[in-house]
Order: sequence, then C-alpha cells, then structure tokens
Amino acid sequence: VSNNSGEQTMLISGGQVIPSKASLYVEAPKERVVTGNQKRILQASGYVKYLGYALVVVLLSFSALSVTGMMKARIVLTGSMAPSIKSGDIILTLPPTRMVPKKGDVVAYVGKRFDGSKVGVFSHRIIGGDANSGFIVKGDANPSPDVQRPKIPDITGVVFLTIPFIGRLLTPKSLMLI
Repeated sequence: VSNNSGEQTMLISGGQVIPSKASLYVEAPKERVVTGNQKRILQASGYVKYLGYALVVVLLSFSALSVTGMMKARIVLTGSMAPSIKSGDIILTLPPTRMVPKKGDVVAYVGKRFDGSKVGVFSHRIIGGDANSGFIVKGDANPSPDVQRPKIPDITGVVFLTIPFIGRLLTPKSLMLI
C-alpha cells in the first residue's frame, strides 16, 4: 500500500505477517526511474514548451492586428534614429486615425521623390510643422531635416513601442538558421 506519506509493505506467508519493503520484490523499469538531473531537464523542457506557446500567441496576435490594419510592425534597417531606435529594432505603429501624430512623435511615412514616385518607408521624429502644411521630420542621427514634409495621407503610422534587437533575428538568413 502506498500513499503520499510513503509505502507500507507486508509479506503474508504461512499465517505470519512480516513487515518488508517493496523494493525487495519489485524493480521499476529504467524508463520509469527519474533522476534529479532528468527532473531538471523535464522541467526546463516544460518551460521551453510554454515559452514557445507564448511566442506563437504573440506572433499570431501581431499578425491579426497587422492584417486588420490596427497596427503594423516594421524592422528598422538604418541607424538614422540612433540611439533611440537602432538598426535591427522592431517598431510597432498605429495608423494616424488611431493615434494623432504630434511634435516629438516618431512616425513612419512614405518617402517620395520630387516627381511623386514612392521611394520607401522612413521612420523619423516630428520636430515641427503641422498636419495642414506638412510635418518637419528628421532622423535623430541625421544632421538636417528631411526634404519631404509628409502630411497625414503620407504617414502610415505613429510609433508607440520599440522592441530592441529582435529584428536582426528575423532576416531570411537568421530564420533559415533557426
């Protein structure tokens, strides 16, 4: 008989009841015997499993919010905003309809050539201007403001959170290695 307080074994033979130990009669198979080191490995693998589940939930949430247009995640490719935002950081942005851009905010906007053709998306800080005449934007590490003065239709998002370093892990080479 065994319970939380231990085991009690009795040998009944020839009308006698003799106290004994189960280990004298039954040997557990090796795969059922868990040593201290194996307990730590099992515990660590459990933590890794739950961490993986949490990561999947976060990634699915980001994907759902991104598809609905409620939020966008972007990887910063240059050091123009260093030291506040570095190359390889991920920025999370809300559309200007959900978070109105103002002086001091970092915004992601569509950069255009003088002929109006799109160049790419830049993420720089608003240092002046307004929504009507266009914002004056500048990268923190850049010596002068950008030539373009983006207006609300040009702004794709206002940065509300920066996640450091993770963007470096999301390159095609890194993902293949992982």
